[in-house]
Amino acid sequence: MITKLIVFGDDRADALRRMRLALADCDVVGPKSNIEFLEQLVRHPSVINGDIDTGYLDRHLDEFLPAKDAALPALGRWAVATALLLEQEQIDRNPASDPHSPWGESDAWRLGHQGKRVIALEWRGQRIDLAAHGHAGSYRIDCAGSSVQVRFGRQDANGLTLEIDGQAHRLRCHRSGTDWLVFVDGQRYRVRDVPPYAFIGEASSGSDRLVAPMPGRIIAVRGAVGDAVTEGQELIVMEAMKMEITLRAARAGTLAQMRATVGEFVEADALLAKIED
Repeated sequence: MITKLIVFGDDRADALRRMRLALADCDVVGPKSNIEFLEQLVRHPSVINGDIDTGYLDRHLDEFLPAKDAALPALGRWAVATALLLEQEQIDRNPASDPHSPWGESDAWRLGHQGKRVIALEWRGQRIDLAAHGHAGSYRIDCAGSSVQVRFGRQDANGLTLEIDGQAHRLRCHRSGTDWLVFVDGQRYRVRDVPPYAFIGEASSGSDRLVAPMPGRIIAVRGAVGDAVTEGQELIVMEAMKMEITLRAARAGTLAQMRATVGEFVEADALLAKIED
């Protein structure tokens, strides 16, 4: 446990509102945390209405975990790209001794063609390539066949302000360690900027992976390497957030790896087991 967050309000609705605001201001850099899970929790109708019981999470855990096939919202993508472009310009700006030198401009201008800056983002293993034209908070950003016009981009301690295709936005978007945190419709997204020209290996396929959905302790292991397993078979039980979480086989096959050990504490997304044909 890193810390406890306690709020109070005039009534339940006011306390939950304050909790949502307080969680949005929390940022843990380095060790993984359950902030995103807690943000989902305090927005869930059962919590808001006071209908939750001690066994609800165990029965409905999927309702509180982000969908595995979810995509980064377009607004979040444009916001992080704009913030990154502004950051690059701030880093590369001219020194005070020569403030008007053309060599310190960050607009990627080249003789004979329009300047283009290529950036790449990564979110949950998904790579997002973008190309930007312009500078100083005014850009045309292209990505996957779509294009937007950004104007009046400005980053300060309170967040990011920008206009996208004529619509003004102000949202939380800031550096978090080596990543970016951006909030869209109250949802937190952690995005990483990566080298745009780095080599990308081809993704491997085959075995199914069983990973920890959140930090917790392994309390039971139901299989061993070499065992034949069926779809939905219980393989691992872990304890997290004072509840038991059962991890089951995604499909039938043979248990090729079992990395979980009873009593071991594991981080979120840690690989616990692999299943092969």
